[in-house]
Amino acid sequence: MLKALLISMRPSHWVKNLIIFAALIFAREYSDTEKIGLTLLTFAAFCLATSAVYLFNDVIDRDNDKKHPLKSRRPIASGKLPVPLAVAASFFLILCAVVLSIFVNIDTLLALACYAIINIGYSIVLKHVVIIDVMTIAAGFVLRAVAGGLAIQVPISPWLLVCTTLLALFLGFGKRRQELSLLTNDAVSHRRSLEYYSVPFLDQMISVVTASTVVAYAFYTLSPEVVEHFGTKWLSLTIPFVLYGIFRYLFLIFKKDQGGSPTKLLLTDPPLLICILLWLMAVILVFNFT
Repeated sequence: MLKALLISMRPSHWVKNLIIFAALIFAREYSDTEKIGLTLLTFAAFCLATSAVYLFNDVIDRDNDKKHPLKSRRPIASGKLPVPLAVAASFFLILCAVVLSIFVNIDTLLALACYAIINIGYSIVLKHVVIIDVMTIAAGFVLRAVAGGLAIQVPISPWLLVCTTLLALFLGFGKRRQELSLLTNDAVSHRRSLEYYSVPFLDQMISVVTASTVVAYAFYTLSPEVVEHFGTKWLSLTIPFVLYGIFRYLFLIFKKDQGGSPTKLLLTDPPLLICILLWLMAVILVFNFT
C-alpha cells in the first residue's frame, strides 16, 4: 500500500517544479547560500503540493481513469490504494507544504495557496472546459515561476512569465493531442473537453504557441533592457538550444506519437535532456564570462 501511495504521489512529476529555480538563475543569485536554501524550501513545498493535487485529482477521476488504457493501472483507479487513505494523504501533504512555505515567507505561501486552489478547480471542473483546461495548466507553471521569485524577493521579469506561459501552453496542447490520438472514440468518456478538440485544431494551436514561444524567447534575449540588465549581449547564443528543444519535442509528438507526459519525455529522451542541460550551462556561462 505504501508503494501504491508513492506511485500515486508521482514524484517523477516534481521535475516540473524545477522552473522555481528560474528566478534564482536569471537573478544570478546562484552563489547566495541563503537564497539557494529559500528556493530549495519552496521547491520542496511545491513538490508536496503537487503530490497532494495528484492524489486529489486521481480520487475525483477514478471512474473515468478506469476507461483509460494506461490510467486504469493507477493505484486509486485499480483499487490498490483505498480512497480514504488517498484523501488523508492529500490533506497531510498540503499541510506540510503550507508549513514549509511559511518558513520561506508569506508571499510564497500565497503563491502556493493560489497554485493549490487553481489545481483543485482544475480537478473538479476546469479540466472539462475547452481551452480553459490548458490555460489552467499554464497558470500552474506561471505560479511556480512566480513563487521562485517571491521566495528570494527579486523582481519577476514579465519576459519570464510570457515565455513560461507559452511553453506551458505548448506542452498542454501537445498532451491533449496525444490523448485524442490514443483514446480515439473513447476520448469524450475520459475527458469531456476532448469532445470539442480535434487533431487539426490542436495542430493549429500547437503551431501558434510554438512560433510564439520561439519569438518571445528571441525577443527576450535581444531586448535592450535585458542586455542592459545582465550586462551582456550574448544571451542570444542560447536560442539554438531552445529551437532544438522545441523541434525535438515536435518530432516526438508528430513522428513518435508521444507527448502525453512531458515529464516522462524529459526524463527518458536523452537528446531532449541533453539539450536542456546544455541550455542551462550556456546561460550560466554567458552570465559569468561575457
